[in-house]
Amino acid sequence: MENWAPKPLDPGMITLHRRGKGKPLVLLHCLGQSWRFWDVLDPLMEHYELIAYSFPGHHDTPLPGHQYGVPELAEQLRAVAERDGLNKFHLMGISLGGSVAQYFAGMYPEMIDKLVLADCTPRYDDESRANWPVRAAAARKDGVASLIPFLMQVFFTRESLDGDDPNVQHVRETFTACDGEGYALACEALAMLDAREQTRLVKAPTLIMYGSEERQSFKDATLWMSEAIKRSRVLEVPRAAHASVRERPEIVAHHLRIFLDQEPLR
Repeated sequence: MENWAPKPLDPGMITLHRRGKGKPLVLLHCLGQSWRFWDVLDPLMEHYELIAYSFPGHHDTPLPGHQYGVPELAEQLRAVAERDGLNKFHLMGISLGGSVAQYFAGMYPEMIDKLVLADCTPRYDDESRANWPVRAAAARKDGVASLIPFLMQVFFTRESLDGDDPNVQHVRETFTACDGEGYALACEALAMLDAREQTRLVKAPTLIMYGSEERQSFKDATLWMSEAIKRSRVLEVPRAAHASVRERPEIVAHHLRIFLDQEPLR
C-alpha cells in the first residue's frame, strides 16, 4: 500500500474494562466493533476476569491521528498490560483481534497462559489485501453504515440474519455508530498484516475456532495456523459465520471453559 507510515500508539488512550474474578482473560474484538462485543461471554465471569477494550478509533477509544499496523496494536497491548499489572493472562481475539493476539503471543510468549484465535488469519490473501484500501476509502467517504449490507452477510449466517436476534442487532448498531476514519485506519492495518513469522513462535496452548459457514480463505488460514502452532487444536463452531462468538455464544463459552480449565499438554 502506498504512503504507508505507521506510528506507535499511545497506551494512555486505552481504558480497560475489567469484570468478574479469577484468571485474567483479555479479549480483543473485531473490526468495526467494540469491547462490548464480548458481553455474550459474561457467564464466564464466575471463573475468569474478563478484560476488554476498544481498538483505536472504535467506541470509547479516540482516534490516534495517524496510521498504525498490527505490530503497533500489539505493542500498545503490551504497554497497557504492564501499566495495569497484567503479567500473565489468557488471550483471545476474533478477526482483527485474533491477528493481533497471535502476533502478540509470538512476540511475548512469557505473558500468555493460553491463546484463543477465532475467525482470523496471520495474513490476508492478495485479493483481500487489495480490497482493504477500497473499503477504507468507502468508510471515509460514505461512513461505515454504507458497508453494513455487505458486512452483515459476512458476519452472520442467513438463518441468524432472518431471525434478527439481539446479537445481530448489536453488531449492526455498533457498525452504524463506528467512526469512518477509525474503521478506515484499521482497514489499512489489515492490508499490511503479516504475522506469519510471529505465529510460528507461539508457544502457548492454542484453541483455533472458526464458523462452519466461514469463508474459505479463513478456513485455509485455520489449517495453516494449526500446522504452525505446535500446541494447537481446532474447533468448528456449527451454524456460524465470521462472528462465530457472537452468533453461537453458548457453544463458544462451553468450549472455552473446557479449554481454559484443563491442564495443558506438555
